[in-house]
Amino acid sequence: MAKQVIDNEGARLAILGNLDFTVQRGESVAVLGASGTGKSTLLGILAGLDSPNAGTVRLDGVSLFTLDEDGRAALRGRLVGFVFQSFQLLPSLTALENVMLPLELRGQADARAAAAAVLERVGLADRLGHYPRQLSGGEQQRVAIARAFAPGPKLLFADEPTGNLDTATGERIIELLFELNREQGATLVLVTHDEHLARRCGRRLLLAEGRLREQ
Repeated sequence: MAKQVIDNEGARLAILGNLDFTVQRGESVAVLGASGTGKSTLLGILAGLDSPNAGTVRLDGVSLFTLDEDGRAALRGRLVGFVFQSFQLLPSLTALENVMLPLELRGQADARAAAAAVLERVGLADRLGHYPRQLSGGEQQRVAIARAFAPGPKLLFADEPTGNLDTATGERIIELLFELNREQGATLVLVTHDEHLARRCGRRLLLAEGRLREQ
């Protein structure tokens, strides 16, 4: 897999190059590296949110970039959950409605009840009708985690899930991620600067100069 971009002067910059690795079902993998090494880009490519210039990604046996954008979105809806550092909640929707959204998109009949149940599971039963602006950073991240886990994904990507949180809140979010990971058996791939969080994972991959190496 390789990814290049064009800078402001028209030069090609190699962000990622010659990456070749496999994540097994049920693994937890931390991707570490300095700022600007392409960690978030890598996660976006693995989830089909960004495209490489060369190479392929296979999710559950499906070659991701043989699919068009709608096909990739459908595959993500069936297999993938994603937790963003900046939460990415829709401001016009309540906590309950944000978690219901991926369930409704897949046509789940009991979306409201299922979303309420997972929000209760993350300790937000009394915040169902609150909008993101009415929630703390930690509460917004818990809504984002509930939204990611609600459809029962086989694979969960998390991009700096504790990056915008204080230490105590970050610890609670870490515990919640791994608790839900154990309960649902989802494969977990996360980008982090947090060594404590990385040590909780079964594997640690260091991204440097566009290459990955095992730690």
